[in-house]
Amino acid sequence: MTDVPSTIDDREDRAYATLAGLAVGDALGMPTQSLTREQIEEEFEPVLETFHASRPDHPFAAGLAAGTVTDDTEQALILAQELVVSREHFDARGYARRLVEWEQDVARRGLLDLLGPSTKQALENIEAGMDPEESGRGGSTNGAAMRVAPVGIVCDSADVGGLVELVLEVSALTHNTEVALSGAVAVAAMISAGIDGASLDDGIRYSLEATKLVESRYPADGSFRISDRIERAVVIGRQFKGSELIDVVGRDIGTSLATVESVPAAFAVLVANRDDGWMACRIAASLGGDTDTIGAITGAMSGALRGPATFPPWAIEKVQAVNRLELTRVARELVRARR
Repeated sequence: MTDVPSTIDDREDRAYATLAGLAVGDALGMPTQSLTREQIEEEFEPVLETFHASRPDHPFAAGLAAGTVTDDTEQALILAQELVVSREHFDARGYARRLVEWEQDVARRGLLDLLGPSTKQALENIEAGMDPEESGRGGSTNGAAMRVAPVGIVCDSADVGGLVELVLEVSALTHNTEVALSGAVAVAAMISAGIDGASLDDGIRYSLEATKLVESRYPADGSFRISDRIERAVVIGRQFKGSELIDVVGRDIGTSLATVESVPAAFAVLVANRDDGWMACRIAASLGGDTDTIGAITGAMSGALRGPATFPPWAIEKVQAVNRLELTRVARELVRARR
């Protein structure tokens, strides 16, 4: 993906920035998730300036401190653990057990941001004895895309087929549909390209190539596919900035938890703020809708492409301290597990 070979130190820096960006975008979007654009403008700022605590009656993140991450970051780190442990063969049932244990822990902590609808149903199917290859047949929401960043880190962009296969392997458990798998592949491919030093434009091309590989496995039904919507989102990102971008994304793309909306929305915000990951995350958190997930995806892709310098050091330090994250160690382990 790049003419200048990246060293292991470069890749570790970008892997760290990927995880840090995911956490920063997630934490920025934590208090605004599920709110409308109008509610965000009324309660916070037109474009969020910094991290905020969530209100006491928030439906998913009631009374959380500023800088707190949500299920997006926590589930991505669970996947990272499983990828490091099972380097040769991904253990789908072991991963499922980790997710169930995580939700039990979240419930014990009294939090409300539990497993998403697709993941919850799939894990219940597995608990009832269903084959993991069948458990995720109905999952079309963005759970696979929100936690896929570690796959982008462990996959070399020189092997697009290998990247696609690993994304499908780790995602089909809960989200075994064309739209969810295509969205997850799009995000992982952008991150993989970024880790290897690709430019944004090269990353977009690589991401679309990988996404279309997935789509080629499914018969066309006449509806728009993720690749079509990402291409449209890239055009929007090149045309609009700031509050105008927020309005256009909300109107023309959508910001719900549907993969077909949230993944293209993240691409639009990424492109519009190609040199500023912090602004990209702030914009994502200000969209309304599934802001924590759109922020997490946007931040992860921004970090992979631009490295840690694209975020203020204090912002990364904030999310690591509030959530007791060990992102340097996790990034190093993922890069060493690269395949």
